Amino acid sequence: MNEDRVKSMADLLRSGATMTSLSCPVCSSPLFRLKNGDLWCGQCQKKVIVVKEGEEYDEARSITLLSTVEKTLLDKILEVNEGIRAASDLDDLQKLSVTLSSLLDNLKRIRSFRKA
Repeated sequence: MNEDRVKSMADLLRSGATMTSLSCPVCSSPLFRLKNGDLWCGQCQKKVIVVKEGEEYDEARSITLLSTVEKTLLDKILEVNEGIRAASDLDDLQKLSVTLSSLLDNLKRIRSFRKA
């Protein structure tokens, strides 16, 4: 086993990931479950999606896409929040408030899709 691979796996374990009994379909390396529930290959350095028997690939992929969109929205909400804190002009504050409201509405929709 090469040294970089071992170091990568050790880093995953130190960060709180757990080694699973599953293996990567590309490199056959053990997969790790991250704290957020995602499966990760320490060798390929990529997220792995497991499609269960009877489950559609597109369905599994849409779940991943919704998670990615949710994370992006949260990042943007943080950026807008910082802008609101720094804003001194009322017009800028109004624009940022409208943007924040829109981002929060979209986040609510994404979360409702994930629950459905």
